Amino acid sequence: MKFAVAVLLLVTLPKVMSANDAAARPTPILVELFTSEGCSDCPPADAFLEKLDQQPFSRAQMIVLSEHVDYWNHDGWKDPFSSHFFSERQQDYASEFALQTVYTPQMVVDGSSEFVGGNQNAASKAFTKAAAAPKIELRLSALQIDPANTLHAHLEAAALPKGEKGDVYLAIALNHAESQVSAGENSGHKLSHTAVVRTLTKIGSLQKEESLSQDVRLPLPQGVAADNLRLIAFVQKPHQGAVLGATMQLLTAKQ
Repeated sequence: MKFAVAVLLLVTLPKVMSANDAAARPTPILVELFTSEGCSDCPPADAFLEKLDQQPFSRAQMIVLSEHVDYWNHDGWKDPFSSHFFSERQQDYASEFALQTVYTPQMVVDGSSEFVGGNQNAASKAFTKAAAAPKIELRLSALQIDPANTLHAHLEAAALPKGEKGDVYLAIALNHAESQVSAGENSGHKLSHTAVVRTLTKIGSLQKEESLSQDVRLPLPQGVAADNLRLIAFVQKPHQGAVLGATMQLLTAKQ
């Protein structure tokens, strides 16, 4: 799940947006759903994630990630989108939240709240809390795809709050994916997914009050149309703590 990126360049930059622009900008909320095609309880949570992707919560910008774990790959069905990387990421969250075990579907909001993925009451409370949390501004620009199917982009992040540190992540995700499941708990069902993460990479870290300006190069999934992909960037406190900022850009065939 990890790949080479351009050398990280840390500089002291002014904030990306003016104070007035920042006040008017919807607060980004990062929503991670740990799911599996082998789990019969997961399709309703997948559908809820799709709804969040299409309809904002209050004035917030919902930035969703569908992360398919691999520990459900039994009973004759292997989730084609699953990775042990996501199982490990979920296990790290379990440690942070002091959970005795991992489970699906699990939704994690801004790295700060977790609950059963289909629990919309719990989700509403978590979103309200996340929308009130201060976030730094992130910006993706200059997106281009070269003939080698590599995405070039520029990422900027405003300075971290005083005393904070953060890890910088980039993700490439499918806007939409489907599977006709032929075995396991969902046998016979056609499943639909949103924002299916194909690569998630930590590209560097920011220290106290540092900002960021970086050119990145990301290999894109083979055999996937560019207009079915999105690029997500987020900054998260070390050890998968609270999310300090996030942004997302849809790719197009013309880039």
